[in-house]
Amino acid sequence: MGRSILIASGKGGSGRTTFSISMAITLAKRGSKVCLVDLNFGLRNLDIYMGIEDNVIFDIGDIFAGVCKLEKALVKYPDLAGLYVLEATQNKIIKGITEGHIKALVSRLKKDFDYVIIDGPTAVGVDLGIAAAGADSAVIVLTPDQLSLRNSDAVDRRLNSYGVKSRCFVVNMVRRGLSGQDYGPSLNDMTNVLDIPMAGLIPYDENIEIGNNAGNPVCLKENYISKNIDEIVTRMLG
Repeated sequence: MGRSILIASGKGGSGRTTFSISMAITLAKRGSKVCLVDLNFGLRNLDIYMGIEDNVIFDIGDIFAGVCKLEKALVKYPDLAGLYVLEATQNKIIKGITEGHIKALVSRLKKDFDYVIIDGPTAVGVDLGIAAAGADSAVIVLTPDQLSLRNSDAVDRRLNSYGVKSRCFVVNMVRRGLSGQDYGPSLNDMTNVLDIPMAGLIPYDENIEIGNNAGNPVCLKENYISKNIDEIVTRMLG
């Protein structure tokens, strides 16, 4: 039986989807069989960032509507063996999806995959509870600014109320020298507000954004970014 990990954030633009992809790639490079699931209903992003827009024929909505079986909706990532993607809907909202639907879906995936990485929705709306229903643990991705910290605290409290007890956080887009004082919350501020472990820091690097827009995730190659993500994943899995 595999392990499911929800990647959440309290604010758009925090890098939740990028971290979801980076973690999935890191685990697949280690030889694990990984399914990356997009639960950002109506606004999917994984296919763009991974360069597989033309490969996505069916999505989660099609599975629940009975249009296709799960196996038909899984997209094998061409650049890395063992990595599959299950996309959310785009430009349409699927009504009637419940916590039970997602829990059953993820349970089914955990029978075939070592890890199920869930790219969850932003903030604390009803979709967060639906996504959390399938999660064994969660990672909250935030940036070093006050709004992101406050919203991440709200997400953390909500995940705890949903019964996701194993949680940690990652600070993304960290710029050298720009934390604390008037520039935003310090690392101490973050650890005091979020009473959960910090798994690591990800420095700001424009190459990450360039890779996303080109459909070529930067973690596919060996570089300081992929090494840093690998160390963060190791701490998370502990």
